[in-house]
Amino acid sequence: MKAKVHVTLKSGVLDPQGKAVRNALSSLGFGGVTGVRQGKYIEIDLDETDPARAREAVDAMCKKLLANTVIENYAIEIAE
Repeated sequence: MKAKVHVTLKSGVLDPQGKAVRNALSSLGFGGVTGVRQGKYIEIDLDETDPARAREAVDAMCKKLLANTVIENYAIEIAE
């Protein structure tokens, strides 16, 4: 199975990298961009065949390592 994890900053958390990207886009002539939030995308290949157990394992991975749950949210997608 493959797990896809999207990690994003919680709303209200400052995103200096997102601000830098927005400024760079503006300087490149992309005018209309009013905000950018940057995050992480992680793909994990698993030996697990049960989607529920795979989701449970990836959720534990996110809580222990992949996401800082104080300032980040994460979403998990399991693909067979």
